[in-house]
Amino acid sequence: MPDIPDFNDTELWIARSALAERYGKAVPLELADSELRLDPDSTALTVCPTLFWTERGASFVVFRIGEGRYRCQFFYGPNEHYGTGRDVYDDIGECVIHLLQLQADHESRRDSPARPDV
Repeated sequence: MPDIPDFNDTELWIARSALAERYGKAVPLELADSELRLDPDSTALTVCPTLFWTERGASFVVFRIGEGRYRCQFFYGPNEHYGTGRDVYDDIGECVIHLLQLQADHESRRDSPARPDV
């Protein structure tokens, strides 16, 4: 499989803009590489450019898995990982916004007191 190019300036601007809108401040993004299995029928790992950030007790990753293709997840620790239920996004803005929305929903359920069954 060919090398996957790094995130470009436009993709980084879109991600930073979505984070600033969500949190009302600039959130530092870290660039990293991750090894992912892109083909479920293969054990081969592919090095994928990765955006990483932490905010409000959660960590987030967006993987660039090809030209204009992304995966994402958020997590709180090694045993508490969450995906979006969607394997591939073709728009980084949609990927980041959907990830942020799902984490916000999860955060509100996680932080709210348990309701008794009615």
